[in-house]
Amino acid sequence: MMVQPELKMVDEMRAACIFNKGAVGAIGDDMGRLIGELMEWVMKEGLQIAGPPFAVYYSSPEEMARGEIQFEVGIPFVGEAQAGNNVQVKTFPAQNVLSAIHKGPYNQIAPVYAALMEYATKNGFEVIGPPMELWLTNPMEVAESELLTEVRFPVAKR
Repeated sequence: MMVQPELKMVDEMRAACIFNKGAVGAIGDDMGRLIGELMEWVMKEGLQIAGPPFAVYYSSPEEMARGEIQFEVGIPFVGEAQAGNNVQVKTFPAQNVLSAIHKGPYNQIAPVYAALMEYATKNGFEVIGPPMELWLTNPMEVAESELLTEVRFPVAKR
């Protein structure tokens, strides 16, 4: 599989988010449950969904090795809303990102991360924030082999 990293500017994004900390194995279950919770909240608030659901990963590789992952699941929206229950309303800044698309099962995404890190290093970029995964296809609607996930690393020129 050939990974094609792309440098691009992404727009500011308002999103409903839920922060979570969990074990690697349970992460898939947690993701689905949290996205469901967010969808419900967005609908209840009468907001318009403005993009695909996503996750931001805050854990270091060491924490991940211990099976602890800190992450946030979010859904971008348009409209005005106040945070509620465990839902936070956050604004992600417009920023330069290195981006690549992964096609296939979520558990085979690691090479995309490696390729983006390698590209950043070789091309004088510094990763300045946590990686984000945007789920461009719905696992309920497409085969696992057809899933599309965009991986983004916020970067700055060194």
